[in-house]
Amino acid sequence: MARRAIAVVSACLFTAGALPGLPAAAAAVGARSCTAGTRGALPGRGAEPYAPGPTQVAEMLADLAQRRSRARRVPVTAITVPTWVHVIADGALGAQDGAVRAQVAALNSAYGGRYGGADTGVRFRLEGITRTDNPAWFRSPLAYERPIKQLRRGGPETLNLYVAQLGQLVLGYSTYPHWYRNEPQLDGVVVDWRTLPGGSLRNFDRGFTAVHEIGHWMGLLHTFENGCEAPGDAVDDTPPEGQPTEGCPVTKDTCKGGGPDPIHNFMDYAQDRCMSEFTAGQAVRMHEIWALYRGREAATTLDG
Repeated sequence: MARRAIAVVSACLFTAGALPGLPAAAAAVGARSCTAGTRGALPGRGAEPYAPGPTQVAEMLADLAQRRSRARRVPVTAITVPTWVHVIADGALGAQDGAVRAQVAALNSAYGGRYGGADTGVRFRLEGITRTDNPAWFRSPLAYERPIKQLRRGGPETLNLYVAQLGQLVLGYSTYPHWYRNEPQLDGVVVDWRTLPGGSLRNFDRGFTAVHEIGHWMGLLHTFENGCEAPGDAVDDTPPEGQPTEGCPVTKDTCKGGGPDPIHNFMDYAQDRCMSEFTAGQAVRMHEIWALYRGREAATTLDG
């Protein structure tokens, strides 16, 4: 997520070349970030390294449709996500355990509908915290993606949240569930330690960067995906949005006839104080993705 409209190209080159083992959808992200990503270099969130382009979104939705057609009907039940948090530090710089626990509490509040919107039925259980003191990893996690993610625990159902310092350009990024089969070791979410609750990044200090990125890890797209064009983010109850939200506007309407933009949705790019909700449709999508890509039912669809 971009902080300022600077050095976007360096992040694009980083992404395009640093992770040669990613599947085709992820490998194409670098080129897209250097074109559309530059356009999204807002004075807030933007230019996420793994954000898929239109072609990759279409491929992801097609894969979802195929798996859905092969899977047996799975009852919607509560999801508890085992969660490991890997703190990368540079001496005294880095997230403390109290901030990590506050982050997990913020996740459960957000996904539980306590700030507004739907209770998604998703909860996060902290399994443990690891701590690694490595200044190079701390300051350049994208450059050291593979060695950092050797810390990973568990299988597709386990959230691995890596907390380091991402600089002034990116606040966080996530892999998508569709990529797990090809690159399980890279699966997970990375956020800047200063975005945890009580952090030092003004306007992005309530832990909602992790809420947003974990939404991607659970299979959600941005609310502004595809702009005003169908299928948007492929969730029926999120209005179309022509462009990401900057700051915290009172209202915004970028798609004629589509209704007000979902500026308070966690999958937009507003400041933390403006974010408060997931929709019921997004909750359904997360449960569907979980069943087909991360839960026990995923074993048959991944191998089938």
